[in-house]
Amino acid sequence: MGVTDASDSRLTILTRWVMEDLGFAGSRIEPASADASFRRYFRLTRGLDSYIVMDAPPDKEALAPFVSVAQSLIAIGLNVPVILARDLQRGLLLLSDLGTRQYLDDLAAGRDVEHLYADALTALVRMQTRGGEAACFLPPYDRAALMREMELMPEWFLGRHLGAPATAAEREMLDRLFEFLAQSALAQPATFVHRDYHSRNLLVNDEANPGILDFQDAVRGAVTYDAVSLLKDCYIAWPRARVEGWLMRYRAELLDAGFALGADEQEFIRWFDLMGLQRHIKVLGIFARLFYRDGKPGYLGDLPRVLAYTREAASLYPETREFAGYIATRIDPRFDEAQARAAMQVRPAAPVLAAEPSHASVRARPADP
Repeated sequence: MGVTDASDSRLTILTRWVMEDLGFAGSRIEPASADASFRRYFRLTRGLDSYIVMDAPPDKEALAPFVSVAQSLIAIGLNVPVILARDLQRGLLLLSDLGTRQYLDDLAAGRDVEHLYADALTALVRMQTRGGEAACFLPPYDRAALMREMELMPEWFLGRHLGAPATAAEREMLDRLFEFLAQSALAQPATFVHRDYHSRNLLVNDEANPGILDFQDAVRGAVTYDAVSLLKDCYIAWPRARVEGWLMRYRAELLDAGFALGADEQEFIRWFDLMGLQRHIKVLGIFARLFYRDGKPGYLGDLPRVLAYTREAASLYPETREFAGYIATRIDPRFDEAQARAAMQVRPAAPVLAAEPSHASVRARPADP
């Protein structure tokens, strides 16, 4: 079978479902990916055929959003895993296998970079322009959600990781910043938001590129959010000029598809930068929380990149430069020491300040609470 663990009751349930209920006796089950939530994924192989089995404990993870969003994205012609069998009561899905070749691997190696981003942006435009009906039924990415996400940074990144909780004056500054960023996001046209459209959730696919994963937390929100996830990726960074070039290509495709942006190029770039600042403030908190609360050290190695995005965006606009000064005086002097201190807490057997292992056909997000 490949995976045996007498103490893993969920794996036992999954194995019985696959082998007995679905008729895959004699097949092999192996881990396909880890997850930042309670979901797990296994690759099921029988001969030359392979599938993905999702394990989502029903008391902790709802499967209905995954099923609903998958059906919506398939209906508009996007390449997402097809649901082949389901047991919602037990929290199990059998999915088609889109492969193991992550965008991140090819991008990091410099392979077909322009082609990969062109495909990903075209797919994103399709999602946003043809997914309008589906977006109407998605939860709103409203002020409460945006503010709740940013609040993770003071608690987990400032307080826990840096050991430097915000003072009363700093807290007032953060409150003003968070409100400004939330209002900027809410001023943008609302559309289908994948919510983690980045290089670890996109698969290189020769037939229908890209394969799109981890869409179950989709919401209806700001048009630039997914472009930020892709072009200001927490796992790989590009020069500003190249990012802006891709962003302008994306904007042109949106307009050609009839999307009512209501913003010129400079305002669109400003939306993009401020949305990125909101997202990366959130991610600073989430990556720290994954380590301190959930015992997952892999994302610590991505914190320098996320902080660099945050520092750059904060320096661009008058409304955010006070925060840029705060980063320079309160965060930067403490950051390297905090990283080293966290690394000392990692067990020797675990990778220290390295990225999470490369995942297979289904990857769940690290970047959303």
